[in-house]
Amino acid sequence: MRVVTLAEPDDFDAWRDAARGLIADGVPPDQVVWQVGDKAADLFATNPAPAQPAAAAAPGFSVPRAFLDLARDVILSAEPERFALLYTVLARLRREPKLVEDHADPLIRRLEVIAKRVRQDIHKMRAFLRFREVADDDGTSRYVAWFEPEHHIVRANAAFFVNRFASMRWSILTPEVSLHWDGQALAQGPGATKADAPEGDPTEEVWKTYYASIFNPARVKIGAMLKEMPRKYWKNMPETALVGQLIAGAQARESGMITKARAAPNDGVGGNSQIAWEALRDEAMSCTRCHLYKHATQTVFGEGPVDAAMMFVGEQPGDNEDLAGKPFIGPAGQVFDRAVAAAEIDRSRVYVTNAVKHFKFEARGKRRIHAKPGAGEIEACRWWIEQEQALIKPQVTVALGATAARSLLGRVVTISRERGRPMALADGSNAWITVHPSYLLRLPDPAQREDEFAKFVEDLKLAKAALG
Repeated sequence: MRVVTLAEPDDFDAWRDAARGLIADGVPPDQVVWQVGDKAADLFATNPAPAQPAAAAAPGFSVPRAFLDLARDVILSAEPERFALLYTVLARLRREPKLVEDHADPLIRRLEVIAKRVRQDIHKMRAFLRFREVADDDGTSRYVAWFEPEHHIVRANAAFFVNRFASMRWSILTPEVSLHWDGQALAQGPGATKADAPEGDPTEEVWKTYYASIFNPARVKIGAMLKEMPRKYWKNMPETALVGQLIAGAQARESGMITKARAAPNDGVGGNSQIAWEALRDEAMSCTRCHLYKHATQTVFGEGPVDAAMMFVGEQPGDNEDLAGKPFIGPAGQVFDRAVAAAEIDRSRVYVTNAVKHFKFEARGKRRIHAKPGAGEIEACRWWIEQEQALIKPQVTVALGATAARSLLGRVVTISRERGRPMALADGSNAWITVHPSYLLRLPDPAQREDEFAKFVEDLKLAKAALG
């Protein structure tokens, strides 16, 4: 019996190195006990040999990229058997190279369920964590948050909070590990208790005022809210103290909206979804979440049926879209329409939107030249994309270009490496990544342009096929 000890419960690299060595030595899965520190992670082990440190890395071998992506998520799980389950799949991959594509296989299906729970936990930490302001010993402000994750996701989530709150000095306290950012470097500390976190601060009143101002009964379904925001997180979120009174005060408005919804035409999903989308669009028309609104003509919101199974996300509106207030009507939109038709996708049945809702440009005389959105602008607009996805609930979302992919996945994406395969989103649906139609317009060689257009159409066909 071989015992492998990993120093940390979320160390994918250490697990991978150890697994390489075991495969190289021909050790079968039932002869390996995985543990973190001195805690066994294999519930079925009996009388194991003394623990040894993780083996030094052995020569690598090829495995499908999809397995690596799955393993990185599963490693973060609190499932005690995760290391053993992954090693079992790895051993089988040597004999069954397409195993990870067999979603009916019980072991693959089990790992996919575990990975989905991890992604949901990552999403909840990003959505429900709240900072409270405290004063450091030197009198400067620091923002402290308390969170209780279900899985080992804290270190994996660190880059998200560093990027989003780069200018703040903050600490995130959890039972397992703490993170501290001083504006320049990220430090890790031991776990904490809730008593170590502050109870409240003056900024909470500002947050409560904002939350009350955007509360809209047409867009808040209490059952869905409880499902997406479990009560265990409420105690850490200042706005949830208002939920009861806001719901009570919304009854009259809600009854009026129900009357209006009943009078709405039957769109296949009921009038309420359409009314909720219209409320969201109207709210977006006055968006000032980043500076782009100051120069753009108007917000360009998404367009399409609210029950669309397929959603397309582009980069940002162009000059034509900015003036007309409609997405994908300019030269790139015409290429998009031609490709959608070639892929036999009904354009009238898909929802089309952009990662950034305002036109970013550089003025050159009377011309407005497209300028690529920055990370801050993409991040500021992610809220709108998340709301659109929550309302539309597409089965498949197609990211057109790197900006759209970054908005959906929350990280920088290389299109050439990721296109042509599904990418899991936090809500359990899949995203497919391809080029933006404007890329095709910039190609100077007609033959290359036609070749790339054909590849673009194939990407759309793959995404359509994923609808089943």
